[in-house]
Amino acid sequence: MSADPTALYSRKNPFPAQLKTNRSLTGPGAAKDTRHFEIDLADSGLVYEVGDSLGVFPTNNPVLVEEILGVLGFSGEEEVTDPNGNTITIREALTRSYVITEKDKKLLAAIAQKDPTAAHFIPMTTPEGRAELEAYVAGREVIDPLLAHPAAKFTPEEFVKCLRKLQPRLYSIASSQKANPSEVHLTVAAVRYETHGRKREGVCSTFLSDRSDNVPVPVFVHTAKHFRVPEDPSTHAIMVGPGTGIAPFMAFLQERKATGATGKNWLFFGDQKSATDFLYREELEAWQQEGVLHKLSTAFSRDQAEKVYVQHRMLEEAEELFAWLEQGGYFYICGDASRMAKDVDTALHQVVEKAGGKSPEEAAAYVEELKKSKRYRKDVY
Repeated sequence: MSADPTALYSRKNPFPAQLKTNRSLTGPGAAKDTRHFEIDLADSGLVYEVGDSLGVFPTNNPVLVEEILGVLGFSGEEEVTDPNGNTITIREALTRSYVITEKDKKLLAAIAQKDPTAAHFIPMTTPEGRAELEAYVAGREVIDPLLAHPAAKFTPEEFVKCLRKLQPRLYSIASSQKANPSEVHLTVAAVRYETHGRKREGVCSTFLSDRSDNVPVPVFVHTAKHFRVPEDPSTHAIMVGPGTGIAPFMAFLQERKATGATGKNWLFFGDQKSATDFLYREELEAWQQEGVLHKLSTAFSRDQAEKVYVQHRMLEEAEELFAWLEQGGYFYICGDASRMAKDVDTALHQVVEKAGGKSPEEAAAYVEELKKSKRYRKDVY
């Protein structure tokens, strides 16, 4: 028997893929820069299912790397040990191996030992002291305390020992391999913001959007068996995915089309403005015309005076939504765990109460049964 080709590439040995497509999904003037990426998996042997995530190993921005080297007085050619025990230059280590966009308390403590004026970096036992340190840490990166305390001098090896290992980022896959056999698609918002007078950026989102042309993009598949299309193709699917939470549902719809699933599909999508943030509008409208997407309910929060979100659309369509659930439909959420997923969950309880004529306790039991029967599935982060 020949070896499984998928065993060749994994988190420990990612596939050096090439980026084929880097397309903006948002229009001029949008508050966010959300992009569609297509990554070539030809000859990788990598296999994924809709609902899975793609792990991407990013590199840090070389401009920031050079600034840190300059502040520390290093040429960049000094040799250090990487997290795997290999000897490499400190430039390569700061580019590929270590986190430089979030400062570590270990680094702050090391600066405090070398510069008495940084004593406030040493964690205090009092709640006030801890709160003060947390307040300093928020919104700052490795470069900030180095600029503030130039008297703290490090050897290259000492410095990298104060940093954490750079980890891969996981993104929900936005394609079906049945429809795109040798590709994987992602939907990613490039993170850019300003704090404490400095421009900041998300490491992996800007690696993909700004720095991945003609360089390998190391990737691996992260399986998510809990987040799959309905096993029975005649089952309805209700999908709630605002913003980049639409990603896995693009995959679901591609898959349902490719397999000829007869169950109906309903997507709730929301973002800020329809003119600039209606992600995949053309594809979604085409699927509506083809009969692949049976209902599309949108909520653009900034298009009117009062903010409207996907949970409001759910409540407006409570009767039909409950009818789909009563017919055995599956309910899916993808996106922000801290607020959106909680608000949508609350709205789901209210839909069951309102349209199902149930008490709050009966509605809670109904939703709990959806979870137990694996008809309520989440991919939240």
